[in-house]
Amino acid sequence: MPVNKSTSNVVYFNNTKKPGGMRRIILAAGHSWRALKWLATNEAAFRQELLLLAGALIVLVAWDIPIQQKALLLISVLFVMFAEIMNTAIEVTIDRIGLELHPMSGLAKDLASAAVMVAIAIAAVAWGVTLIGWI
Repeated sequence: MPVNKSTSNVVYFNNTKKPGGMRRIILAAGHSWRALKWLATNEAAFRQELLLLAGALIVLVAWDIPIQQKALLLISVLFVMFAEIMNTAIEVTIDRIGLELHPMSGLAKDLASAAVMVAIAIAAVAWGVTLIGWI
């Protein structure tokens, strides 16, 4: 739980009083939900991936393929979203550290972006192979 160590508005994390059990799970779920809402509001790429997920779910419900294939295709789309979340987390962290242009900051952001590109390639291969096998 945060603890205020001064009279300023700065709040510090108290590592000795972390919640446990079900309370920790509920708090973690709340933090995750807040992050997903922030992503949906502030990140165009994440909104596009939500549309991709919605489209994938519609296709997967209608597509007559084994449940294991449906699961793997769904996982491939969720993996793209996971990569985007990590990309955004890295970008936000770099921006928190400093907004000045620095080669290492740029490299960190580029590497995170490359991770998203690889995740998209993985999803494209999974869907492409499944589609070719289905035809």
